Amino acid sequence: MIDLHSHTTASDGELSPEDLLARARKCGVQTLAVTDHDTVKGLARARAAAEAEGVRLVPGIEVSAFAEGREIHVLGHFLDPAEPGLASYSVRLGDERSERMGRMVERMNSLGFPVTLEEVERIAAGAHLGRPHLALALLARGYVTSSREAFDRFLGDGKPGWVDRLRVSAEEAIAMLHQAGGTATIAHPGSSKVSGYTLERLAKVGLDGLEVFHPDHVPSQREAFLRQADALGLVPTAGSDFHGPRVTPDRSLGMVSLDPSHLARLEARAISRR
Repeated sequence: MIDLHSHTTASDGELSPEDLLARARKCGVQTLAVTDHDTVKGLARARAAAEAEGVRLVPGIEVSAFAEGREIHVLGHFLDPAEPGLASYSVRLGDERSERMGRMVERMNSLGFPVTLEEVERIAAGAHLGRPHLALALLARGYVTSSREAFDRFLGDGKPGWVDRLRVSAEEAIAMLHQAGGTATIAHPGSSKVSGYTLERLAKVGLDGLEVFHPDHVPSQREAFLRQADALGLVPTAGSDFHGPRVTPDRSLGMVSLDPSHLARLEARAISRR
């Protein structure tokens, strides 16, 4: 099984890199990409854990970007985490996320939910602060019954507790990933509502892949995205988007998988840029 989308405690995942790779092996995943949100901080530990578990690691990242005024996510694969531009981006986003989280906590307090930044930081345990950590803090206090409810009521885009983030264009994200020796793939285009126009435009500036197989995509969407990928010359990819049994209880590692020929095509694109 090949799973090109997963998260660790370096961003908003529930499992450490070591626990994630151990779970991958138990689930029968032979190739796993660790793609934490806007950070490469967990990749060194993930690489060591992958070697210990006998799992092939694809070093990656999930970059939050914007296109046509909408937030979309761009997955990077086969990248060099030490490349200066990517490394500095990871540090800059960590600082921005901390400032943003402080403002979101203030908004929740003004709404009558006295959660503290210290609680959120304790849950994050040193990871880049993200909305899922605040959702878990609200859940721990009993203000919501699930992380999904926290997003639906308070933390989703445009909701009362939401604060806008640093905006990186999709074109900038693609260029940064290519500079780091990697590939660029649009993540979960269905749930992100990525238009055909956006895909066509980004394909012209170097987009490499499209995450066709994702737990949020129903069969008809997968078929449509597969046709789009073929028409635009994009490599179809697959990823569980696994964050952990508590954070994403409906997802498991390897629940969607990728044909090895597509993985080889994606890797060939990365190699061609080095």
